[in-house]
Amino acid sequence: MLENIVAIIHQWVSIDVLIGLTVASIIGFIASLIAIPWILIRLPSDYFDLRVPRYWMKDRHPILRIIGLIVKNIAGFVFLIAGFLMLFLPGQGLLTMLIGISLLDFPNKRKLEARIIGKPALLNIINRMRHKFNKPPLKLSPHSQKHSPS
Repeated sequence: MLENIVAIIHQWVSIDVLIGLTVASIIGFIASLIAIPWILIRLPSDYFDLRVPRYWMKDRHPILRIIGLIVKNIAGFVFLIAGFLMLFLPGQGLLTMLIGISLLDFPNKRKLEARIIGKPALLNIINRMRHKFNKPPLKLSPHSQKHSPS
């Protein structure tokens, strides 16, 4: 039975591609174990508070700001896709997707972030991680905590 499955997969995908995907999955998993906590513990505690305005590269030259925004959005898209794949492969899918969303620029992004981070289970995981590194817990605006269904 297993041999039949392998034969069917081999018809569609070569062994080299499967090995490459396996290696990429392992590297992505290890990278997510390092990068995601590193990013989450460095966020300001009020990062997801809707009452606090966020400005990115506010005092930079306009051309540098545009280039930075393009790079940031490309990185956000990569994190979002990687996080989606990690829902099915090894890795921290939801946290990686949250990082991707936070890097992207689109209307109502902050409300979506607050809604995602307002999930008690996810917020508790992140705040426990921050506590281990002596960082204050993330603060949310009261509105985002009230309207966040579990």
